[in-house]
Amino acid sequence: MILALSIAIVAMAVLGAPLFAVVMAAAMLGFFAAGIDLAVIPIELYRIADTPLLVALPFFTFAGYLMVAAKTSGRLMDLTRALFGWMPSGLPIVGFVACAIFTALTGASGVTIVALGALLLPMLTGNGYSERYSLGLVTTSGSLGLLIVPSVPLILYGIVAQQMEVGERFTIQQLFLAGLLPALLMIALLSGWTALRHGGAPRTPFEARALWTAIKAARWELPLPFVVLGGIYSGLFAISEAAAMTALYVLVAEVFLYKEVPIKRLAGIVRESMVMVGSIILILGVALAFTNFLIDAEVPQRLFEFVQASISSPLTFLILLNIILLILGAVLDIYSAVIIMVPLLLPVAVGYGIHPVHLGIVFLANLQIGYFTPPIGMNLFIASYRFGRPVLELYAACLPFMGVLLIALLLITYVPFLSLWFL
Repeated sequence: MILALSIAIVAMAVLGAPLFAVVMAAAMLGFFAAGIDLAVIPIELYRIADTPLLVALPFFTFAGYLMVAAKTSGRLMDLTRALFGWMPSGLPIVGFVACAIFTALTGASGVTIVALGALLLPMLTGNGYSERYSLGLVTTSGSLGLLIVPSVPLILYGIVAQQMEVGERFTIQQLFLAGLLPALLMIALLSGWTALRHGGAPRTPFEARALWTAIKAARWELPLPFVVLGGIYSGLFAISEAAAMTALYVLVAEVFLYKEVPIKRLAGIVRESMVMVGSIILILGVALAFTNFLIDAEVPQRLFEFVQASISSPLTFLILLNIILLILGAVLDIYSAVIIMVPLLLPVAVGYGIHPVHLGIVFLANLQIGYFTPPIGMNLFIASYRFGRPVLELYAACLPFMGVLLIALLLITYVPFLSLWFL
């Protein structure tokens, strides 16, 4: 009977059943086989729903959807161009910075490609950059902000890792700090490589008037990072309170100050954003129930013993971890990958002496690259659809950018100081 049910669950996954249904079925089968009351699953769902930190997810997600509905992307492009356009290869640097910030605020790589790509691609090609280079920049930069506060995947990793209670304790604030240097490293390496390759491209002369115009246009959105970061690191706000203030601030700015989002559209935006949040919370709840079964069955311990028998060096383990995560990043969406894989990998990594915060940054840096890893990285197909280009053309366009980011990934992985400088 257990074998038949296991085959049925595999068939569900192959036929495209929702992820939460597959994970819940696996958890129920595991507890049933172990003779444990299935009431443990709704208890786990209630426990995750009662986590105070989880309140941050809907607020940050709603704020992100609201900014997408407004003209934030255009104002962000104008401001970054006025600030960085005068530098060698200034326009690509504008693209890297703008995409990173927009992805961090919205929490969605694909949204960045759609929203900023329509502005950035014609600007790049019109300034003499090849179409292949421009397509590669837009496709790969869509995921640059996943390590920057208030990235939703970063918060989600913190929630899952804290529920595990494995390794050294850490706060979400520390996780936010940990992502700063790795994110800057990625942007810096991409900018440096671009400057070497396209240093002679036309620049935008610096004009104080253009900068002032861009600042005035973005005057209501510019204080947002200071509200979030200042409130958190000054101790004035907890993470959940900072998320609520962010949502309120964005609501007032976009609806009442800029007046770009009509009040009648708010209901639709709330619905769309909360559908996303609901799916994350549902998958998170059933995944943590399944994690409890794995812990009861000592699966992480056995996995660690198996890996340790084959791999004695933390360095070799990290190499294997990077390969696995790059593959997973191309196959799974980032939320599913965090929820499913962190409970398995965190105990093993801690066994090798790797700090949970360092693991989180390595984990998300890999998944960030996985978004455009051939053959099925999500960004490749979004960009192909958005710009009407063959996927194979996007493969070729993204490979040089991937090479640069893989160098950054190696530095992030093997130089823990980049993630743990504040400890």
